[in-house]
Amino acid sequence: MRHYDRFYSFLLVMFYISFLSVNAGYSDEDIKDQYPQNPLYSKPVEVIPNVWTAIGASGPPTYENTGHNNNLSFIVTGEGVVVINSGASASLAQALHEEIKQITRQPVVLVINENGQGHAMLGNSYWQDQGVPIIAHEDAVHEFNENGAQILERMQNYNQEKAEGTRLVSPTNTFSEKHIISLGNKVIEVLYLGPAHSPGDVSVWLPSNRLVIAGDMAFHERLLPIFPETNTAEWLETWENEFEKLQAVYVIPGHGHPTNMAQVRRYTRDYLVFLRGKISDFLDEGGELQDAYYVDQSPFSHLNTFDELATRNAGRVYEEMEFE
Repeated sequence: MRHYDRFYSFLLVMFYISFLSVNAGYSDEDIKDQYPQNPLYSKPVEVIPNVWTAIGASGPPTYENTGHNNNLSFIVTGEGVVVINSGASASLAQALHEEIKQITRQPVVLVINENGQGHAMLGNSYWQDQGVPIIAHEDAVHEFNENGAQILERMQNYNQEKAEGTRLVSPTNTFSEKHIISLGNKVIEVLYLGPAHSPGDVSVWLPSNRLVIAGDMAFHERLLPIFPETNTAEWLETWENEFEKLQAVYVIPGHGHPTNMAQVRRYTRDYLVFLRGKISDFLDEGGELQDAYYVDQSPFSHLNTFDELATRNAGRVYEEMEFE
């Protein structure tokens, strides 16, 4: 590994340790907004040179965090800026744009939606108004087109006046497996690695830097949610057969602070293996759904959103595995 790789790996570890030290013992609700007076939950930080991310809150979307509970990232290429995720509203997209303008004079030339969820796509209306093309996986676009009205309504309910100006705008371009961007001094690969957390999840890979903006393929610091449409067996298969093969040095997860593969493996792949093992044993013993919710998940109880998601996750894995 080159010296600067070691140096930035060290910085990432120290950044992560500092965050834990400052926030140790606090629940999601106790950790205050990191960027008061701005719609963004936190100010963008430079993870490695020219790759930035605004780290979202570790809890659910709320009025207080303006729905910024995922990571909003961008890459400064030398010939323009590529944004990953448009945010949960037009106001969040605009706030991120204002931060980009303070960092570089290069224009935003592309927005990538990492999936079809609201906090990835609802800010598209702002970027469309700026004349910026938007790209996403075809499955994510289908998901957003099918459920967009409900997604927008939920955001309007918690964001109230902060939702003003947000409207449903689908990506202008789609792809099925891989989309390669050569821009300035960067080659950016937008990869659909296979089924994962939600339909059309993509990861953004910078091979020259060995950095992956993983999207919801990988979670960190908070318990991952399992949706009704999530297939955990397929997610694990994608992880083992495709995601690990990237051999990334740096990982910007969909949720949580930038880190490394060992950490996201621990809180994503290892959690899925653990929960499936618990439910498998429970099924072998003849257990029924009403009791499956309460299988012991205590090894992961220190993660944010554990109280909100653990029982629901267990029930959904039970329903998935019951007929495997």
